[in-house]
Amino acid sequence: MNTAIFQYLHGFADQSVCFDSIIIFCAQYLSYIMIAVLGLFLIFGKDRKRELKMIFYAIAGVILSRLVIVEIIRYFYPVTRPFVVYQFTPLIYDYASSFPSGHAAFFFALATIVFLFHKKWGIAYFLGAIIISISRIMAGVHWPMDILGGILVSIGAAIVIFKFCERKQFFQILGVGAQNLRSKF
Repeated sequence: MNTAIFQYLHGFADQSVCFDSIIIFCAQYLSYIMIAVLGLFLIFGKDRKRELKMIFYAIAGVILSRLVIVEIIRYFYPVTRPFVVYQFTPLIYDYASSFPSGHAAFFFALATIVFLFHKKWGIAYFLGAIIISISRIMAGVHWPMDILGGILVSIGAAIVIFKFCERKQFFQILGVGAQNLRSKF
């Protein structure tokens, strides 16, 4: 099933220069727009302290999912990328282990945190994360199971970060009175 879904989605690549450009943009550059929009929350957000809190949680969720959990899984369970297995030229290159997808882990963690703070924006971020992930399959650098693995890792990590940071003990660990720090956020 993993192979069949990959072949179907990757089948859209190399059909048109215009569509390939869209796939490349979504797989590589849409991510920059999503991160820039996150910064706009600080500038235009109604509650600056809440937006700062959201960004702090998002950074923590991304670090836990992408830089910790994904790398541990990749170390113990390396998966060869599709373009290496099928020996074709992908639309973009990425040489690290394929499973789980680092991009999916990064952007689904981000989307989860944004959703927990702003439902409507969170839905837009989930849509962006889905587009990035599917584009990376179409580009030939990920298997569908890589994406699914990244999604599961990231949503779980983001929820753990959110729940942990919302507890009073978190603020006490920082050495600051919970009431003082909570009033800042």
